[in-house]
Amino acid sequence: MMDNLSSATEFCLLGFPGSQELHYILFAIFFFFYSVTLLGNMVIIIIVCVDKRLQSPMYFFLGNLSLLEILVTTTIVPLMLWGLLLPGKQTISLNGCIAQLFLYLSLGTTEFAVLGAMAVDRYVAICNPLRYNVIMNSRTCIWVVMVSWMFGFLSEIWPVYATFQFTFCKSNLLDHFYCDRGQLLKLSCNETFLTEFILFIMAVFIIVGSLIPTIVSYTYIISTILKIPSASGRKKAFSTCASHFTFVVIGYGTCLFLYVKPKQTQAAEYNRVASLLVSVVTPFLNPFIFTLRNDKVKEALRDGVKRCCLLFRD
Repeated sequence: MMDNLSSATEFCLLGFPGSQELHYILFAIFFFFYSVTLLGNMVIIIIVCVDKRLQSPMYFFLGNLSLLEILVTTTIVPLMLWGLLLPGKQTISLNGCIAQLFLYLSLGTTEFAVLGAMAVDRYVAICNPLRYNVIMNSRTCIWVVMVSWMFGFLSEIWPVYATFQFTFCKSNLLDHFYCDRGQLLKLSCNETFLTEFILFIMAVFIIVGSLIPTIVSYTYIISTILKIPSASGRKKAFSTCASHFTFVVIGYGTCLFLYVKPKQTQAAEYNRVASLLVSVVTPFLNPFIFTLRNDKVKEALRDGVKRCCLLFRD
């Protein structure tokens, strides 16, 4: 217990319960996930940049999504791996905690905005194909991505500022593997109900607000696809948005459970599992979702591998 008049200047991350042997096993698993996440998403970014067949708005947004996945997981996982590898408690300074939470929330919010833009892109491509190149021109796409990044970072300034205005005098032991906002609020000696309620409203606005264009877009997309007379035509149309739809279901599903709840100070076990889904599992699945279900990306990958093999032979 800390002095009631003082606030923590650093936090001890308790991480995962269990023996050191279990921690080594978890380290191996999460290191594998992190390595595949970095490699897979970097490959997507590279092929989107160099392959002319992928020079379209859909893949431009996909490249940004892959970059966001790399940054989100890198904000959380390296510190988590360090804590699993070393015995004892992992410490993080107050400023480090502020930076980690701000980056994590900002990048996550930007990701929601990009996912919404991708849904609208698929709507225009399927429901208004003749005007697709006019509406989704390069200038529009760059502007949409810039606004998404600006919105993501600006919208999280107040929530993070409000979180760290409290006095954390109960303890400096944070029952998580990163600076989770809910666990931070548990350490506060102040009344947090009003702030938690405002944060809940903001989470609803950001997550559900970015989900609305996705729902509306897919309502029109499904309606348009069902009007296509041939089965092969319907399958081809749906295949262009199947990857995005799968990612939306996984990404929004986990975040709704994690952030859209009136009480931010949820049980640590619940938060750990949900946070792992958001920061480790979803970024890990992203390359597989967008490559295994997308013929153009698979062709670009095959051609890239062939070129690399030819270079090594020479």
